[in-house]
Amino acid sequence: MATEPLEVNFDGLPGPTHNYSGLAIGNLASERNKNFVANPREAALQGLAKMKALADRGFAQGLLPPHERPDIAALRALGFAGSEKEILAKAARQAPQLLAACSSAAAMWVANAATVSPSADTADGRVHFTPANLVTHFHRSLETATTTRVLRAIFADEQRFVVHDPLPPAQQLGDEGAANHTRFAAADNAAGVELFVYGRVAFDVEAPAPRRFPARQTREASEAVARRHALAPARTLFAQQHPDAIDAGVFHNDVIAVGSGTVLFCHERAFVGQDALLRALADRVGAGFAALVVSEREVSLERAVATYLFNSQLLPRREGGMLLVAPAECRSDAAVGALLERLVSGTGPIGEVLTFDLKQSMQNGGGPACLRLRVALTPAERSAIRARIWLDAALHAELSAWVERHYRDRLAPADLSDPALLDEGRRALDELTALLHLGNVYRFQL
Repeated sequence: MATEPLEVNFDGLPGPTHNYSGLAIGNLASERNKNFVANPREAALQGLAKMKALADRGFAQGLLPPHERPDIAALRALGFAGSEKEILAKAARQAPQLLAACSSAAAMWVANAATVSPSADTADGRVHFTPANLVTHFHRSLETATTTRVLRAIFADEQRFVVHDPLPPAQQLGDEGAANHTRFAAADNAAGVELFVYGRVAFDVEAPAPRRFPARQTREASEAVARRHALAPARTLFAQQHPDAIDAGVFHNDVIAVGSGTVLFCHERAFVGQDALLRALADRVGAGFAALVVSEREVSLERAVATYLFNSQLLPRREGGMLLVAPAECRSDAAVGALLERLVSGTGPIGEVLTFDLKQSMQNGGGPACLRLRVALTPAERSAIRARIWLDAALHAELSAWVERHYRDRLAPADLSDPALLDEGRRALDELTALLHLGNVYRFQL
């Protein structure tokens, strides 16, 4: 049907302050590469290359812009006073971790930007967005205000889109966005089944919970988002991440499972009560539902996290079957590489594997799935978007040139106090908002 929603991937563009400060507890790659020298220019170009390759294959590909960093307003709120140059110098001297947090480019991982429910699933027939509050980590909680403004600038038609305020910023309502949410839909059914995955139950001290790393998403937050989006209970499921997976470095569900259409690809230790969950999905999605479950014997939980095998994208191919978009690291691991070969050589739903070099993002703890926000849109809803965010050859060329003009090719944590970096970023973002027809979305523009 022409009115059925088509899944669009909006990739986040890495920002000019892309750096390795090791801020995310439980993200093993981020912790392991702390204080490495980063290459913001390469990070942005690698992201654009992935976007263009998928757009060239005919997939609907949009993009979301980076955020302004360093966040001077946040540093002022933390007690640093004076000129912007003085604030940066004081923060670097007195609290370098706070300066790093206020300079983080983690907003590039837009899987955490919001949870999205398409119009086919909601009671009012509009696309609903709830920006994530990201309260588990200070550096990520700073993203919420800009994310909300950006989403409202792009999805501005209130007859078709609703961009809610984030949930209240409390630990009991910790919300990490679409990284813990998957929508399934049968090919012949516009209405979908929305799976919300949480790590802990905030108000039940007896519920299973990880011991080593924090569980970021609460069930209470997931339930609140489902209520806001007015989803039908019969087509909504809630599942808990396995605590062992979180303690192994699975800080979001999209590090251990990926689903799309009627296919779920996951590790056998992804969920609590996994067999029951798979039966419920099969019942609600329909007879075409297929679960590809990788055993611990095939690929250990540790190898899955190290290679980000499941932090991949599943995209429907025109010729049938699914395309799995995975990090290049999956090819270099013997066990994971063998699994990928088996998947494409069999009769299962995955017909092709495409890998990308996303080293700059991967070293900071984000793979292909972290970099994209899935939004199912009808043709009419796509036409209602006036911003220039659809990637094509012309926009790719302009953005690549923009990156070459404005981004550094080397950035160490010690460079974050350089006042020139703040000025460079603002000039770049001011130019970018004009290029993308976004209007004024950054604090320095308001």
